[in-house]
Amino acid sequence: MKEDISLKIRQDVFKMAVRANGGHIAPAYSMADIAAVLFFDDVLRYNPKEPEWIDRDYFILSKGHGALALYSALSLAGYFDRRELDSFCMPGSELGSLARMGHVPGVEATTGSLGHGLSFATGIALACKMDKKNNHIYVLLGDGECQEGSVWEAVMAAAHHGLDNMTVIIDYNKLQAMDSIDSIMSIRSFSERFAAFGFKTVDIDGHNLSEIKDALMMREENKPVAVIAHTIKGKGLSFMENVPVWHYRIPNEDEMEIALKELKLTREELGTYEKCLFRNII
Repeated sequence: MKEDISLKIRQDVFKMAVRANGGHIAPAYSMADIAAVLFFDDVLRYNPKEPEWIDRDYFILSKGHGALALYSALSLAGYFDRRELDSFCMPGSELGSLARMGHVPGVEATTGSLGHGLSFATGIALACKMDKKNNHIYVLLGDGECQEGSVWEAVMAAAHHGLDNMTVIIDYNKLQAMDSIDSIMSIRSFSERFAAFGFKTVDIDGHNLSEIKDALMMREENKPVAVIAHTIKGKGLSFMENVPVWHYRIPNEDEMEIALKELKLTREELGTYEKCLFRNII
């Protein structure tokens, strides 16, 4: 069941970050359910034994700081040995805090410098459309990322070229690195904005698996689709949900006990880690 996959992704994210003593847990948690549906509910066409399969669909994680969730999903899908997750951010590992194309099987774009993933996806979608290929391109953006002007240039281009082979997903958790979206630079009504540029738009609960599936399967002739997924940053850990400081931080010992209980993990599963490192950096 996809609920089990969502939990497994959250468990993996937590274990990787805690063992490495650093990582973007909360941003990965807001997109965990979306990743579960994309990879494990017959949405994304892929072949883990042949990552460069010419007929595959593409998933581009524009909010590169969500890489922990992507690594988990790729490992669960069979792109690489799950034991590799233990090496996250360790010397010599290919699994860095931001995923790199050409280093990790299944990673379609190097992202992390925000505002570029949608342009990358638009180029792929346009090329596929010109070649009359049936690949579908999915791209996941953070809401704070949409403060970048390059995002809206790509939105204009995608609508102008009628890229009905592309679905844009906004992880709309209403928070960015340092505070709420509204406090830093408000972006009101993503649906109205995307619709004004010529997209088919839909607002969903980004943690409701059936709503996610229905939205990701939507198609509109000659129009790209924008899915506005209303999510909760840190979803899955009570003390982390909707709290800006958790953009990049590792739990202390008291929080660790709560996390293990809520994630259904044991100390043995968590493995070795350095205790009580408080991190609050971007």
